[in-house]
Amino acid sequence: MTQAVACASAILVTAPPDAAGCPGARALLPALTAAGAYPDWIGYVSSTAVYGDRDGGWAFEDDALNASSLEGARRVRAEADWLDAGQGMGLTVQIFRLPAIYGPGRSVVDRLKDGSARIVRKPGQVFNRVHLEDAVSGLFASMDRPRPGAVYNLTDDAPSPVDVVMAGAAARMGLPTPPEVDWTDPSVSDAMRRFYLDSKRISNARAKAELGWRPEFPSWREGLEAILASR
Repeated sequence: MTQAVACASAILVTAPPDAAGCPGARALLPALTAAGAYPDWIGYVSSTAVYGDRDGGWAFEDDALNASSLEGARRVRAEADWLDAGQGMGLTVQIFRLPAIYGPGRSVVDRLKDGSARIVRKPGQVFNRVHLEDAVSGLFASMDRPRPGAVYNLTDDAPSPVDVVMAGAAARMGLPTPPEVDWTDPSVSDAMRRFYLDSKRISNARAKAELGWRPEFPSWREGLEAILASR
């Protein structure tokens, strides 16, 4: 590990935090110290779950964090640990808060095709998404413009309710509208149910202004068309 970090110009940490914090920090920070290494860029991929519920309102990077789930609370702690390490060790650490990630093999298209799709309704609930390619392009844009301590939301431009996306995708694919279930129904996975705890719109204005980044897929509609075209 020490030899690897000594040669690295950029390090991306994607491991989810556990009860003890970020496993990436536990492995990398001692190695960086031992190597006397100062990479040009260190990115920690976090989650918009750190904001908690905004009752449909907008969330910005400098807002107070109020995670409503255990996973979100762990992300809050991991972010703080990385930012503290960056400041204390002189490292160029950036934080990236991502919403639900989708792309080929990981989208409503696949669930509609295999018959597992359900329309889950929770009145007033809304959130953002980000296509995998847009998340990656945002990270590369930051590598070109590193800023110690920076925090960025990498999201699409169009927060939308899940039921609207699912019904719209089914119509676009010429498939029947999936059956409806309540968000508390046992058939809804724990991972999916966590999305329904919060309702918020995430601003990506800072990433656009500071990184010159723009999502290639500004809404789920463009993302869906790209996925269908790739099949």
